[in-house]
Parts: sequence; C-alpha cells; structure tokens
Amino acid sequence: MREVVIVDGCRTAVGRRKGMFADYRSDELAAIVLDELVNRSNVEKSAVDDVILGCVTQVKEQGGNVARTAALIAEFPSHVPGVTIDRQCGSSQQAVHFGAQAIAAGDMDIIIAGGVENMTRAPMFSNMKGTEPSEKLTATYDIVNQGISAEKIASEWNLTREELDAFSYNSHQRALTAIEKGHFEEEIVLVETSDENGRLEMADIDEGPRADTTPEALAELQPVFQEGGKITAGNASQMSDGASAVLLMSREKAEELGLRPKARIIARTVVGSDPTLMLTGPIEATRQVLKKAKLTIDQIDRFEVNEAFAPVPLAWLQETGADSDKLNVNGGAIALGHPLGATGTKLLVSLVNELERSDSQYGLLAICEGMGMANATVIEKW
Repeated sequence: MREVVIVDGCRTAVGRRKGMFADYRSDELAAIVLDELVNRSNVEKSAVDDVILGCVTQVKEQGGNVARTAALIAEFPSHVPGVTIDRQCGSSQQAVHFGAQAIAAGDMDIIIAGGVENMTRAPMFSNMKGTEPSEKLTATYDIVNQGISAEKIASEWNLTREELDAFSYNSHQRALTAIEKGHFEEEIVLVETSDENGRLEMADIDEGPRADTTPEALAELQPVFQEGGKITAGNASQMSDGASAVLLMSREKAEELGLRPKARIIARTVVGSDPTLMLTGPIEATRQVLKKAKLTIDQIDRFEVNEAFAPVPLAWLQETGADSDKLNVNGGAIALGHPLGATGTKLLVSLVNELERSDSQYGLLAICEGMGMANATVIEKW
C-alpha cells in the first residue's frame, strides 16, 4: 500500500448563520477553496484525479453534486470528476478517508478532499422535507434529536451543567487567543463579501467566538431540548457557513512534483455506535484508530474532537484518559462554529498547522455523526 500525504490545506473563515456568508452560494464558496488550494501548491488543475466533497444538506445549490459544480466554477478542466458524500458531521473527514484509500490502492495519485455547508441558505434538515423515520427503524431504535442524545450522554457520564458551561467558556477563550495570535491566518482563504450597505469587505476571521461570553452569561441560558436539562445554546456547537479542503497525494507523486508534504496519514477508521446516544462514536473510533496506528493515547500530541455538544468531548476525555490540555487547543465548534459538511477538513487543516506550530509529531481527529457513527484519523507531521 502506498503512503498518503497531505500536501496542503485551506479553508474559509467560518461565518455565523445569517452572517457574512448568508448571501454566498455554497458552490461558489467551495470553488474559492478549490482554486486557492491548487494555487498554493502550484499543482495543475488538470492533474487532479478527483474532487471529493462532503455536504450534509444536499438541497438548492448544495444539491446536484456540489463537488462537480464547484470544480467547474473553479475552472478545473471538464475531465476532472467530482463526487459529493454525506456521512453527516464527518462528511469531509470521510472524503479524506475515501481519497486516501484510492491513493493507497494505486487507483489515483492526486485528490482534493473537502467539504462545504451553508446552513443559512440550506437549513439543517431541509433535505428531509418533514419526513419521519421509518416505523421499521423506530420499532428497534429510539430515534431522537441530537440534543436529546447530548442530554443522555451528560446524564450517563455524570456531567454537571457547570462542567458543560466551563468547557464552553474555555472553548471561546482558546479560540479568541488563537485568533489574537494569528494561528488561523495562514489557513484561511480571503473571501470578498459585502456588508449590509453594499461596501466590499474581506472575510478573514471566524465570526463565532464571542469576547463577551462569561461563565455567568452561560449559566443564565435556558435548556433547549429538555425541560430541566443541561444542553443550551451556549454549550452546543454553532450553526455555521464555510468550506474547506486538503490536497492529498501519494508520497511518490509529491516527490516527483518536488513538493514537501505537511503531514502523512498514519491510520483511519470509521465506526457505528448506538443510534440513540448517537454521539459517543469518537470513543470507540479513537481506540480503533490508535490500535491501527500502533500508538497509545499518551503518544498523541494534539487532539481535535468535534464539539458538537460539550458532553461529547468531555465523555471522550473520561473514557480515553487523554490529556485535556492537548484537546482542541485553539477552541472548537462551540466557539468557532460547525459548518457540517466542511467541519472534518476544517479541523484537519487546523490540526496540521497546529502540529507545525507546536513542533509536535502526532495528531488525532475524531468526529461524532448523526444516527450513531464516527470517523477518526491519525496524522504525523512531516
């Protein structure tokens, strides 16, 4: 099997729902990232074997295979194909896995894997059009809202409201510090937008982090999903808009083109988990991917575990015994946002850059997914 490397990666800043990308078509937003990615690496668009994008809500401009339309908008030659996949919140991470598998098997040499989601223009669940789960499904499983799943996790792992809010506050503080130190500047692609008065602006900073967030303000928020519950808008991820992608190659192809990769993919896995608890998959996915990588949890220098809801990474910490100081060191989705289909490669890009910045060796990315699944990836800095 051939070695798969990450040559480069980039993303847009993440916009709040109804924020800076509210009027930006998803396919055009993704096209900006695709164009920038090959330009940064000085790779000919014609050399790309496939464009694989994750997208969860495939309606409107996110429908009709947005990977293909985005590539054409970005002026990739017509012979470069594209495919769009949905593994819920891990869609673009799965795009990386599929791309890596094709390269490792020798089917392809150069693949762009990424994702896009504009939750303003294609609201969550709008692709379901009010459809209810099959009675044959609900006869076997208790299918609930993800917020209820988060409540169940908080109860099962004995997590208090205070712990959830403290984690959320810390996410904002870490994100604000990262922005102040310029940690995201290299990975963010500048996108030209306009304000409410029509004046041109450059979208270059994530909109989600709130400098005015305080523990007291978080404590005042009311539960959203369950009366007397613990999950609020403050300890859940933000609905967001954005796009991201990474450039994958075989090591041989990178050497042939004279490119120095940023990282190599060491191991990858995907698991199914309890569809009612739904969000616990990263725990088992972490165990499996570490086994495949032949590494222990203590050998990993940085973790990115998606903050869909605060109980997810907190339960993961309890079960894995990982060092919390290595987890989401630049903030997570509670502060920075969660543009569903784009989140996987957004986090991967940030993880690669964090390994470089901290001169660390190994990073692990894990994302929980709707209906009970999770992807996990281990990378090594080049």
